Amino acid sequence: MSNARRIVVLLVTTWAFMICFAVWMMFGVIGIPIREELGLDATQFGLLTATPVLTGSLFRLPLGIWTDRIGGRILMTLLLVICAIPLYIAAYATALWQFLLLGLALGLVGASFAVGTPYVARFFPASQRGFAMGVFGAGTAGAALNMFVAPSIMEVYGWQAVPRAYAVALVASAVLFWFLSAPDPGAGKSGTSLGAQLAVMRDRRVWKYCQYYSIVFGGFTALSIWMPQYFVSEYGFAVAQAALLAACFSLPGGLLRAVGGLLSDRFGAHNVTWWVLWTAWIALFLLSYPHTDFSIRTIDGSRDFTIALSPWMFTPLLFVVGVAFAFGMASTFKYIGDDFPENMGVVSGLVGMVGGLGGFLLPIMFGGLRDWLGFNSSCFMLLYGIVSVSLFLSYLTEVRRAPVMGHKLDGLEPFPPQQPTRKEEAI
Repeated sequence: MSNARRIVVLLVTTWAFMICFAVWMMFGVIGIPIREELGLDATQFGLLTATPVLTGSLFRLPLGIWTDRIGGRILMTLLLVICAIPLYIAAYATALWQFLLLGLALGLVGASFAVGTPYVARFFPASQRGFAMGVFGAGTAGAALNMFVAPSIMEVYGWQAVPRAYAVALVASAVLFWFLSAPDPGAGKSGTSLGAQLAVMRDRRVWKYCQYYSIVFGGFTALSIWMPQYFVSEYGFAVAQAALLAACFSLPGGLLRAVGGLLSDRFGAHNVTWWVLWTAWIALFLLSYPHTDFSIRTIDGSRDFTIALSPWMFTPLLFVVGVAFAFGMASTFKYIGDDFPENMGVVSGLVGMVGGLGGFLLPIMFGGLRDWLGFNSSCFMLLYGIVSVSLFLSYLTEVRRAPVMGHKLDGLEPFPPQQPTRKEEAI
């Protein structure tokens, strides 16, 4: 296959995934007027916005396995067409339970990630897979697309028009994808049984990558859902303005994933992941501090002080977290492409499933913490704690076991080493 043909397949698959991701994040925007109509508290709102993420997460593993068997082209087309049905019906829901059931059905679009990742990777040599998977992963910019498109539609036609428009977009994307994509070169070529494929889950590296992805992707997904209402609640912005500012997080978090793939090809997955975690840890610490008013007794009486992040300080810090998570998503799948080239469907499906479950649980936990503690920045406190765990895990399993000053560390059994790509060997 020519290089130009590979690029066409990569771009049309990325487009399909971007539309799927916009649908997956839809309730993060239209959920704001729905919350007002139904009188939902923060925990119920978190459940509403996170429900589609649950289905998309749980189906990533089986769809990753099926991709190895019947091919990504067929599965992606079926996903786009089938999910358009419950999406269109969502425009007529009037009760929370109806939104939850339909959210579970339409949330299947989130599993498109486990279909597209191994599909596009098979068209490229090993030295370019980090880039290819990074470009495909840039489809998470669909979260930013949703921030721009949904408020514009809502302002003119109401929130009910958004799922109708998105359903039409899914069907149109299915037609475009089918005619511009190519048959999966790896479809049906896996000679191993299902049990043998699943045996890879006994490898400890898989679960380490699951933990990494639960914060970089789970955190990205959760914040993409949560940030519009955060700006409305914390700073009093209108929905359209809040969605625009929230896009400062989700847009770089999607588009810069390809850059993360290039950096991972150049410097290695571990180096990128290590610095990503430190960057996110620092930014989340600053974002965690709640709006605080306090008084200090002085010789002249008392003085009042306020410590708070203005929107113009908060948004750049949020942008930094979005960039860090984008690079972290790419570096995690660079790990997978290097360590498990023969089981990419299964491993990417499992890691994607755990990451998606993080994206499901975190908004609910955000809402519960907000209802319990009473301030908005509690969501960043939670993420700060999870990133701390990831840093500790990376230190124990990789940094601490690396040779220092040319000496080997005795008495430590490291994880099996990551296999370098040809490009890394040349370096």
